[in-house]
Amino acid sequence: MPLTVWTCFRVHAWLTTAAVLALMAAPLAGADGPAVDEYQLKAVFLFNFARFVEWPPQAFGDARDPFAICVAGASPFGTSLDDVVSGKTVASRPISVRPVSSPQQARKCQILFVSASERKRERSLLEALNGSTVLTVGDSDGFVADGGIVQFQVKGARIHIEIDREAAERANLRISSKLLSLAEPAGH
Repeated sequence: MPLTVWTCFRVHAWLTTAAVLALMAAPLAGADGPAVDEYQLKAVFLFNFARFVEWPPQAFGDARDPFAICVAGASPFGTSLDDVVSGKTVASRPISVRPVSSPQQARKCQILFVSASERKRERSLLEALNGSTVLTVGDSDGFVADGGIVQFQVKGARIHIEIDREAAERANLRISSKLLSLAEPAGH
């Protein structure tokens, strides 16, 4: 189902943080404006998660390592995620988008989106990432209950996020209070 976004908010790589926060808080159904693909919007959210989460220094091999947004399984983003992060940086690091197929590869990511195609392997993948500094994000039912940190949920024509604060703390990640204020607590 396409999501409708108010005319004043267009999903482009230049979308401001304030606009993304407003998009996350605003109802998307029934608004006048262009239809936005669900995964275009989720790509913008992933980029902005990078701006609202603080990683510890040990999350990077060295000062030249890029900020890695990875996708486990079949990517539902098409070119949207690459388009959103093209030419962008996080904490002075260029952003790279790459697929991963193993927990060892996933441990080298800062954000890992676990595709619904990985549903059967999801729990074992998340368990293998215990003790890592990876922000795990998914949209399958029960993702947070299985050990993920952030879960996208489409309710009606709105995208909601659920954040497990304790899982984020165990991963040594600090999530901005601005982002936490827009999220539903885990288990709701």
